[in-house]
Amino acid sequence: MLVDFFQTMRDYRIPCSIREYLDLINAMKHHLAFASQEEFYQISRLCLVKDERHFDKFDKAFAHYFEGIDTLDSILTSAQGIPEEWMKSEFERMFSQEEMDEIESQGGFDELMKKFRERLEEQEKRHRGGNRMIGTGGTSPFGADGFNPEGMRIDQGKSRHKKAIKVWEKRNYRNLDDNVELGIRNIKVALRRLRKFVRQGAEEVLDLDDTISSTASNAGYLDIKLVPERHNAVKVLLLFDIGGTMDPFVKICEELFSAARSEFKHMETFYFHNCLYESVWKDNRRRNNERTMTWDLLRKYTKDYKVIFIGDGMMAPYEVTHVGGSVEHWNDEPGAVWLQRVRDTFDKVVWLNPVPDTQWGWSGSLKAVRDIMEDDMYPLTLNGLEDAMRHLTR
Repeated sequence: MLVDFFQTMRDYRIPCSIREYLDLINAMKHHLAFASQEEFYQISRLCLVKDERHFDKFDKAFAHYFEGIDTLDSILTSAQGIPEEWMKSEFERMFSQEEMDEIESQGGFDELMKKFRERLEEQEKRHRGGNRMIGTGGTSPFGADGFNPEGMRIDQGKSRHKKAIKVWEKRNYRNLDDNVELGIRNIKVALRRLRKFVRQGAEEVLDLDDTISSTASNAGYLDIKLVPERHNAVKVLLLFDIGGTMDPFVKICEELFSAARSEFKHMETFYFHNCLYESVWKDNRRRNNERTMTWDLLRKYTKDYKVIFIGDGMMAPYEVTHVGGSVEHWNDEPGAVWLQRVRDTFDKVVWLNPVPDTQWGWSGSLKAVRDIMEDDMYPLTLNGLEDAMRHLTR
């Protein structure tokens, strides 16, 4: 069984090896999951999946492999399709003694399973509204969309009366794949590659190992040891292109900002329009009155800050290359000069582009920006984010 299960995972391009397969076998031998599909789902995902971005692939593979168990059609093909011992163990785990006694008073589990198998052998077509066969909308103990106080729900999709003994239905899986549209959760997964944990500040977190060791050395008298809380020490400087051609990407930029704010303790955010010039701003509502000079930004933040530009790079080429090229004001120096100064000041700089890389082309303003960034431009996708974070950590 587990060999086919393992092969299904590989068919769905989950990078699990024989080592992970043996871990799963060992977990099953020690009964870490027993008589429960939900428990097997959890333990198999723990053993076989080493990266969150493959969770969605695992969910799809798991659903595909167990489809034959979760749907009515294949159960009807064989009276052996239901593991009786598994279901009985599920009852003992899920129901109180009072509920078990009530089931027993109506004939018990054995009687229920006996009747169910008889129905499987007898039934040759779909039934609707009856009280005996496997069907829908009736009072039979087996089926969907009907009512029976001790029934077995089959392929209904959701509970209606909250009284079914066992549910045989497909579960719902939440997407988290490197090919799906970005969301806050996906972005957080990618940003976690940019981590460097340190302990700084007040000592307010219990150091359990040191407390045990110190207490033992102190003749058993409790000697509590505290350490500063661990946090991500990476410093990030986000520079968002705002307005114009970036308007269609407001949502994804908001999600990136939200995810980054929760991941990085040391993060500063500024805005610019189209290209970086002599000033940036923190509040778009006060952009005309409250600006930060780019020179001040270069002097204030140390070179160990990781700089991330977010923009589409789509503008008139002269906005990058010429004096006075800005569409909003007269710039005494080309935008390219300011971009290069950022590159020269900070150790690590990347550019995230929300436009698909298949549309970038090799000319115009986008090429000029890519040249300045020395091709450290990445698409704002899950794979692109991971590549960018990997570059920033080198």
